[in-house]
Amino acid sequence: MKNKCISFVIPCYNSELTIRNVVGEVIREVSKQEEYQYEIILVNDGSRDGTGDVIKQLAEENDNIAAVLFAKNFGQHAALMAGFCKVMGEYVVCLDDDGQMPIESIFDLIAELERGADVAFGRYEDTQQKKIRNFGSFINVKMTEMLLEKPKDLYMSSFWAGKRFVIDEICKYESAYPYVGGLLLRTTHNMVSVPVKHRPRQQGKSGYTFFKLLGLWMNGFTAFSVKPLRFATFCGGISAFVGFVLAIVMIIRKLVNPSILLGYSSTITVILFVGGMIMMLLGILGEYIGRIYICINKAPQYVTREAVDHRKDEQT
Repeated sequence: MKNKCISFVIPCYNSELTIRNVVGEVIREVSKQEEYQYEIILVNDGSRDGTGDVIKQLAEENDNIAAVLFAKNFGQHAALMAGFCKVMGEYVVCLDDDGQMPIESIFDLIAELERGADVAFGRYEDTQQKKIRNFGSFINVKMTEMLLEKPKDLYMSSFWAGKRFVIDEICKYESAYPYVGGLLLRTTHNMVSVPVKHRPRQQGKSGYTFFKLLGLWMNGFTAFSVKPLRFATFCGGISAFVGFVLAIVMIIRKLVNPSILLGYSSTITVILFVGGMIMMLLGILGEYIGRIYICINKAPQYVTREAVDHRKDEQT
């Protein structure tokens, strides 16, 4: 009897041409391991193509597949949260819908969990994606290191596996701005990276634009760190100190040589610099306050329009 279940959570966005192949490959890979069974939760994140119809059909054809359809686009991390709330397996594997994930390496991740790790990430030695995504990934890595205290030797990717207790803890988060990487770092430090290969994209292009990446970074540092606010305090203190020193210098120069004319251009430069710093720091503060306001109003992480789920309540 199969006694271990692996839950696969796959956010789907405009992937009607690839998702069926991804699901088929997952099923074939798990079928090679007799001691495991599987379930797949597909979450349609407001796709503009026929992705919703495809995943509903997959759920109707296979009772081990569940389909969740959002009312609009809420983002990849919200889609992951929706999938996490439906998993029933002992292990949970997250992967993308574009076919770039090395599905043949799934059990390399699972092996690390069985050796004692709580979370295992696939580490790409060479990524097959555009420069904007590589740059976005680089910024995300540096952000998590500086603001979320991610270990520098830990590589975090969207292809990862985690134990059920980690997922259950993540599901307790109810804020309107989920950031799964921050939730994982908040839950456990027992995480490892596993070398895997990154495939070329099968169809289409990435759904992440620069502004979506920017929004993801904002979620990360405003939801799980107060360091930007401390940075604002530090900058304010430095600006005040520099202004005080310059004022003393100008007073001394005027006392020593009363004929010296104070420069208009230097005054305007100081005003622009200080004014710009104030506006930037107020923007950071306003971002925090705005998100607090939205969370107080209980904005949802996601809204489900429809779900198709014929899975049994108990895995046998």
